[in-house]
Amino acid sequence: MTMPIYLDYAATTPVDPAVIAAMEPWWSEQFGNPHSPHRWGYRAAAAIAVARAQVAKLLDVAADTVNFTSGATESVNWALKGALTVTRRRIVTLATEHSCVLETACWLATQGGAVTVVGVRPDGLIDMAALDAALGNDVALVSAMLVNNETGVVQPIAEIAARAHAHGALMHCDAAQGFGKLPTQVDVLGVDLLSLTAHKIYGPKGVGALYIRPGLALTPLFHGGGQEAGGRSGTLAPALCVGLGTAAAIAAEQMAQDAAHASALRAKLLAGLGVHYIINGSSGFIWPGTLNLRFDGVDGARLLQAVRGIAVSSGSACASGSGRPSHVLEAMGLTPAQARSSLRLGWGRFTTAADIDTAAALLSDAASRLRALAA
Repeated sequence: MTMPIYLDYAATTPVDPAVIAAMEPWWSEQFGNPHSPHRWGYRAAAAIAVARAQVAKLLDVAADTVNFTSGATESVNWALKGALTVTRRRIVTLATEHSCVLETACWLATQGGAVTVVGVRPDGLIDMAALDAALGNDVALVSAMLVNNETGVVQPIAEIAARAHAHGALMHCDAAQGFGKLPTQVDVLGVDLLSLTAHKIYGPKGVGALYIRPGLALTPLFHGGGQEAGGRSGTLAPALCVGLGTAAAIAAEQMAQDAAHASALRAKLLAGLGVHYIINGSSGFIWPGTLNLRFDGVDGARLLQAVRGIAVSSGSACASGSGRPSHVLEAMGLTPAQARSSLRLGWGRFTTAADIDTAAALLSDAASRLRALAA
């Protein structure tokens, strides 16, 4: 059976062959525990040190500020839960954040904390007036996503961080969708904490990292041997860490090329669509590899079934089976019906122009047929 064309890069990316090759020895002959005091352990520890430096280079930070985790969700949980203090118990975040941020913040609100969710404009960008109204001297941390996972909208992180810092709050950025795709130098973004993951940049699933600003002590998320200097316990997986590091190194070399490729494919898809559509989200502040399209009058679930030749989604992968409309699109002012008529498409390094031509033709044909049936 022919596999569909993969256009769900925001959910996960294929693993780059060079990443697979770099990881392979650490699954087999180089099996040592990186925390053991002998040659096997030293070799594994050295490989992890290289990987840590590769991630740090993209952030333009010291390597010892990069703490490996199991992925962005763990990193987010550690950042938010670890930042609360006795006097600062409130988290401020955006209505369009990933569920790992929103659910963590809501859980903290049941544990003696508080959460304020700031709205966004119809284009998906933060409402700065609402942010200013939400800030106060009880805020521990402001959390905002760099690149939205459903729309590709890029938030003005540096401006948000400046306003958070003016009130003495920490700034956390969920950069899962932006790391390795856009410049993420910590000093430019102005953040104190930044979470990332490997599997959005052609690396393996199951590994990510949390940047922690020097001098900032977070409460550990869980306890044990404290293998990571920032306070994260657990034996590190050398193969996964090497995979993240290698993916970061490749991204550093190919960032401009990848962005240009994504932009060209976006333009090609939009030009090839022979059916009316509306783009959900800002047209100016976006990552060009993610596109959220609305086909009014067409049920998104039926459209997904009608275009089995391409693999796309109706929103975040972690909420795809819930049946609920996208909380991101509803926060932008879309009705439930409009949200349900929307699809998220994503492409990247291994997507070809021919893939996009085929996808445009299939989408146009399916949306036209379903509209005609609904008329």
